Amino acid sequence: MATETATSIKKLPSLSGLHHRRNPLDENPFFHPSDGFYINPSDVILSQVAYDLSDQSQPRFAYHRAGPRQKIMYEPSAVKAAIVTCGGLCPGMNTVIRELVVGLWELYDVKEIYGIPAGYRGFYSMEAVKLNPKIVHDWHKKGGTVLATSRGGFNLNKIVDAIQLNGYNQVYIIGGDGTMRGAVEIFKEVSRRKLEVGITGIPKTVDNDVGIIDRSFGFQTAVEMAQQAISAAHVEAESAVNGIGLVKLMGRSTGHIALHATLSSRDVDCCLIPEMDFYLEGKGGLFEFLEKRLKERGHAVLVVAEGAGQDMIPRNESQKQERDESGNLVFLDVGAWFKSVLKEWWEREHPDELFTVKYIDPTYMIRAVPANATDNLYCTLLAHSAIHGVMAGYTGFVSGPINGNYAYIPLEEVAQAKNEVNTNDHKWAWVRSVTTQPDFETKF
Repeated sequence: MATETATSIKKLPSLSGLHHRRNPLDENPFFHPSDGFYINPSDVILSQVAYDLSDQSQPRFAYHRAGPRQKIMYEPSAVKAAIVTCGGLCPGMNTVIRELVVGLWELYDVKEIYGIPAGYRGFYSMEAVKLNPKIVHDWHKKGGTVLATSRGGFNLNKIVDAIQLNGYNQVYIIGGDGTMRGAVEIFKEVSRRKLEVGITGIPKTVDNDVGIIDRSFGFQTAVEMAQQAISAAHVEAESAVNGIGLVKLMGRSTGHIALHATLSSRDVDCCLIPEMDFYLEGKGGLFEFLEKRLKERGHAVLVVAEGAGQDMIPRNESQKQERDESGNLVFLDVGAWFKSVLKEWWEREHPDELFTVKYIDPTYMIRAVPANATDNLYCTLLAHSAIHGVMAGYTGFVSGPINGNYAYIPLEEVAQAKNEVNTNDHKWAWVRSVTTQPDFETKF
């Protein structure tokens, strides 16, 4: 009989120079802690819920469960918290800020809460903004981030010097994978200096490309808004003779928005994502497929993620070297390129026939909207989970859902993990069955 594989629990860093004290939630008029209310140190969330029982060699991992602890490590009156938003915009950023402020204030009676303007550079170049529930009460209804954000500006020593100089002992960092890598460096430097400062990350990426957690906040709002762009493209295409509706959606390295919007809308004829190679000319190519679809239906809708086909777009030497403030290669506009090559193809093959391409790029419309109801609720749970973890003395962690349950994950793991679309799984097969698009992999 096979023996059961042991489960390994991921260790979380914690602050050692603080002392345990009673959780003020015991006295909070809005809570009535009873058996099971507080999370025990032995409560864990499994990294996977589906296993092949015939394969006992599979490693099994678990993470500490998120939530309030019976004992906390901070005296609330001594807490000075800093909140910073970094990188691009994403629906829900203001909700996370609001819920961090309200949660710290109402749950733990923390009154010293500061917003750091303009991303990481704001720590050392701008004056922090003192926050309270009255100031942030309607921020969840607004798109963007009221604190302002920016890319780049990461100067480790200046940032940690500012944290030390200003007396911040809790730092909440909201941002994407690049921001999380910066948060790891801040955590390491704070630890090296032996500062009793809790560092936690709240992953923000509209592309949903952060690994380990089920999804990033803002993603469901983005899919909902992307469907509106697809619907508009479908109307434009259907209303023209040989019309193609072309929609470019966000997704530098992953195609989750394009994939989920395609599955949700049912109006898409072909979905192209960064994880999948494709080709234009020849048997089984995109042009052959589109020509067939136009003959059958008179129109087609093409959805392409911004990172798809980047190696097919001609670049000059300057464009090959161009980087943004975060150090990423600057992508060329795959939508504009597609519109051009589609027109060239049709003029070459069907010079005397009508043809229209309507190109829609809803990127900034999607990024700038407030979070929908589902993401708003999700942002609240993320913020409160982060607060409970920091108050319990944990540091260098990210809070997020794993298999539907909230957990604390070591910050370094999240910073390194990627969440790419698996083109071999059932979901991508579902996309192909909905669109009936070619299996481009056969050529490669």
